[in-house]
Amino acid sequence: MKQLQDVDLKLLRVFMTIVKCGGFSAAQAALNSSQSTISEQMNNLETRLGCTLCERGRGGFRLTEHGVAAYEAAQRLMLAVDTFCTDTSALTQRIAGKLYLGIIDNTVTDDESPLPPALHRFVSRGHDVQLDVYIGTPAELEERVLDGRLHVAIGHFPLRVPGLSYLHLYEEPDGLYCGRHSPLYQRAPSEQALFERIAESHIVARGYLQQRDLELLQASKATATVDNIEAQALLILSGAYIGFLPTHYAAQWVASGRMRQIDPERFSSAWPFTAVTRRGTAQPLILRAFMEDLQACGRPA
Repeated sequence: MKQLQDVDLKLLRVFMTIVKCGGFSAAQAALNSSQSTISEQMNNLETRLGCTLCERGRGGFRLTEHGVAAYEAAQRLMLAVDTFCTDTSALTQRIAGKLYLGIIDNTVTDDESPLPPALHRFVSRGHDVQLDVYIGTPAELEERVLDGRLHVAIGHFPLRVPGLSYLHLYEEPDGLYCGRHSPLYQRAPSEQALFERIAESHIVARGYLQQRDLELLQASKATATVDNIEAQALLILSGAYIGFLPTHYAAQWVASGRMRQIDPERFSSAWPFTAVTRRGTAQPLILRAFMEDLQACGRPA
């Protein structure tokens, strides 16, 4: 594809819809097209690009290596197109376009999060904005901000990646929890007994906070590693593992007696929530407006 034309943008949007829907058949309703039409459009795109993007047939739908690369490039292209539309709308002092926002999982139960009030404030201004929200791990979110697939991401980011800017928003409290079938559900009679039970327990840790969790527990390794809060809670609820959870997220199971927080004074901490944007590039107007509202609703460290 030596030169990008209008038809290429249309074909790329068809391709992205197919990927999001998981196949040609599933994409028919979203595209309001027949399967034969979609297949013809994909053949045209593959001819334009000079490579096979996906495998389809009895074995199901699957992206090729070229298809994965083309999909990620198409995401960056569409973000650039949306940014252009947003920047040109600024000429008329009107904020419009698409805001690509990334969030880590299971923050919906956090009443202290500044994100809901920031979104309400942002939308209430009457902007002609469409939100595209992606849920991912901290590493995924940082990668997507860095390569331009996201405007901004919000979550825990223990490391600092070159090329990204980190803005502190607030701190999320967490604690150590066990399920009701765990030996630690019954309070230990002494500090020594507590640490003996912890030493005998299976520990589950989130990959991105594993080092911190193990240091707090004076343990050398975790016997299970997860990349999201829901998996962490599931293993803790089984009674076979102990691990850290945000207190707002664990509250529902503590209230029902299915979990207990272990020694809150010793094992409680607060972890900073930050907003991540790409450094060294001019922020589009839509992002600047959102960041102003986000900062206004955050709480400085």
